Amino acid sequence: MKAAGILALIGCLVAVTKPKVYTRCKLAKIFSRAGLDNYRGFSLGNWICMAYYESHYNTTAQTVLEDGSTDYGIFQINSFTWCRNAKLQDKNHCHVACSALLTDDLTDAIICAKKIVKETEGMNYWQGWKKHCEGKDLSEWKKGCEVS
Repeated sequence: MKAAGILALIGCLVAVTKPKVYTRCKLAKIFSRAGLDNYRGFSLGNWICMAYYESHYNTTAQTVLEDGSTDYGIFQINSFTWCRNAKLQDKNHCHVACSALLTDDLTDAIICAKKIVKETEGMNYWQGWKKHCEGKDLSEWKKGCEVS
């Protein structure tokens, strides 16, 4: 009985740490419902393209940078300015724990990404977007996804 309980607990822990990688169309639907299409003049294609080049749609993506900060989640939001990381005293402009940006529920990540676009120079915050998406025809990113 005790062994079964321990195995169940281990199973839960493994399930929690399993990365969620969204498909392009699933993400397009989530982003559309969250009001990202034409948010601050950026089409849905911009958001889908950016998320692909930042994290390959992986909600648990983390990148440790040379300055000691970490980029988190599907949008690779940085711990120094935008979220609270236990290791660093940071600014936390999004008022969210960095770990909240690593879940399958993209609510906190989307709210923070909107704040970044609003308070910085649009989508220029994301190098993946600047290099691969900026100024390009991005209509293909939502094609076939049943979003308007």
